[in-house]
Amino acid sequence: MSGYGCEKCMDTGYVLKRQDGYDISVKCECYEKLMYRRRLRRSGISAEMQKKGFKDFECRGTDVLEQAKTKAVGYYRRFLNIENSRHNSIILCGQVGAGKTHLGMAVCNNLLNVCHVEVVYMAYRNAITEIKQAVTDKEDYYAATEPYRRARVLYIDDLLKGKPTEADLNILYELINYRYMHNKPMIISTEKLPDELIDFDEAVGSRIIEMCRGNIVVLQGKELNYRLYSQKES
Repeated sequence: MSGYGCEKCMDTGYVLKRQDGYDISVKCECYEKLMYRRRLRRSGISAEMQKKGFKDFECRGTDVLEQAKTKAVGYYRRFLNIENSRHNSIILCGQVGAGKTHLGMAVCNNLLNVCHVEVVYMAYRNAITEIKQAVTDKEDYYAATEPYRRARVLYIDDLLKGKPTEADLNILYELINYRYMHNKPMIISTEKLPDELIDFDEAVGSRIIEMCRGNIVVLQGKELNYRLYSQKES
């Protein structure tokens, strides 16, 4: 056994084909699967989160959740048409336990698998902590932030969870502003409502709201908390 997933191309994604007396490089039949595995590996999405899809998102007969699901599905289906527009992002905000992360991950997984779009996952609190630890070293800081700045699509999960510090704000502004200025799409889940994002920091909040215009999903009400719902049903 060679250890390669594909013996034909040896996991390069390309094979040589004889044409008009010359050897030319063409895509192997495994190319799309190989690219998907690479996108998935670079995404930072855990194996458990890779299972999240729209089919298993429970709306529980609630109109608000049905509408949120419809909005998220519509976003991923239109993504390739709106990617280069000013309003190319989506935000899922509000009630704890309403399934914001599930919907966000479903969008990511469909972009990765169906649209062949590279996505990078950013768990907000963990990522900010790691970046702050590297802030005094220019090279380390660049290495820590570059994947989030450059990603074709960035998913920020649980934005502003906890009590953000001034250092958190500086890092967040730099990241959001870079993506805003370079028109790079984001998927965001947060407990903060749109007005609360603006109140927290107008520069950060206004950029996010502008990029997500038309794709702002607001979930409000404890009845949407699936954890509480599950307890009542058991």
